[in-house]
Amino acid sequence: MKNVENQEDALTTAIETQTQKVPSDVFLFTAIGIMAASLSLKCLNRKNDALFVGQWVAPILLLGVYNKLVKNLNA
Repeated sequence: MKNVENQEDALTTAIETQTQKVPSDVFLFTAIGIMAASLSLKCLNRKNDALFVGQWVAPILLLGVYNKLVKNLNA
């Protein structure tokens, strides 16, 4: 099997450059805030809204993992 080196295009490089500038804590605290918002909506008997907002937590945390990987791989 031939070893092919991955080359990133300019858009990917630009995105990763900007992503590295965001502190990792931002993603964690955003996810916690979203959980609090979802709990508040649940307490206000807005079940569907609470479920909708609560589903944002996982993607935000995944973005945080991506952020951490980009920082570590480009360090």
